[in-house]
Amino acid sequence: MITTAVVPAAGMGTRMLPATKAVPKELLPVMERPALQFIVDEAVDAGVDHLVIVTSRAKPAIEHYFARDAEAEVALTRLGRHDMVERLSRFGSDVRVSFVFQDQPLGLGHAVGCARDAVGDQPFFVMLPDELMADSSLLVALSEVHGSTGVGAIAVKRMPRAELSRYGVLDPVGDEREVSGCKAIPFVGVVEKPAIDAAPSDLAIIGRYALTPDIFDDLARLRPGNTGELQLTDALASQASRAPLWGVLSDIGRRDIGNPLGWLQAVVEAGLAHPELGDAFRDWLNEI
Repeated sequence: MITTAVVPAAGMGTRMLPATKAVPKELLPVMERPALQFIVDEAVDAGVDHLVIVTSRAKPAIEHYFARDAEAEVALTRLGRHDMVERLSRFGSDVRVSFVFQDQPLGLGHAVGCARDAVGDQPFFVMLPDELMADSSLLVALSEVHGSTGVGAIAVKRMPRAELSRYGVLDPVGDEREVSGCKAIPFVGVVEKPAIDAAPSDLAIIGRYALTPDIFDDLARLRPGNTGELQLTDALASQASRAPLWGVLSDIGRRDIGNPLGWLQAVVEAGLAHPELGDAFRDWLNEI
């Protein structure tokens, strides 16, 4: 079982400006819960007990969110929200939280590399906080495939060709097969945001990774690309060139909340599913 998760959370959130000028995008609310709490809950439900948050010194609110706040817990208790009190009280006890800082915006590969000392010599998840998943089943599948194969496992989804230029896309070698009860396909390369006619497959990476610690050496050898950033996909391609990695296929419910439409969709879905407000919210939507 993988018990450490790295959450890259240092970005400015330019697609959600000007809101993110004052509030980190990871703390924008989806109903009463900030987006980051959904990521934490997903990780913990998959067996994670060590969170490594890669943040920026310009975003102290993220560190503050994980600090115990007796007054907030009392207020939540009075509101009858005991489950949330329990989730918050885990920080620092059942769940260890480490903070590392990415002081320059040098890309996802650089952000993950910043977590090296905190992660140590063990496999770990990477969870992009812009993407909310319906539950923890995808992390569990990644952990099982990694445990069975001993190499990295990356969450992927088949996408229409027109959408592939927004994602990292796998270059598969071999056919889809079952690994530890999961649909998976081996790959030997990754192309970051390819042109439509240059994409090697329709398998797009969707923001969840189970990685082995040797990837830190690949990250350390990276050189900036045309954008000046260090890409995690380049390190994955370097690993896969030595021995194939695995793409784990999934149709899990997900929302990209890093853009206004995706965030709005996530809020509406959470509102409809809300145990107290859902019926009234649905009635209001029907009225308008």
